[in-house]
Amino acid sequence: MPKMKTRKCAAKRLKRTGTGKYRHNKAGGRHILTKKSAKRKRRLRQDGAVSSTENKRIKAALPYGL
Repeated sequence: MPKMKTRKCAAKRLKRTGTGKYRHNKAGGRHILTKKSAKRKRRLRQDGAVSSTENKRIKAALPYGL
């Protein structure tokens, strides 16, 4: 049986928390920041939580974890 391949796109974008949930970077915080409010930019710095319905897909993409 050959080794399973890790989806590199998922490995680079997701982090696993201590409780087993997954976190991701929020979209929209890279450029065109002058028109965005300071409150919005602060919130974009924080990690977003991946919904629990995506866990099955993430586990398939990362067979050996992160």
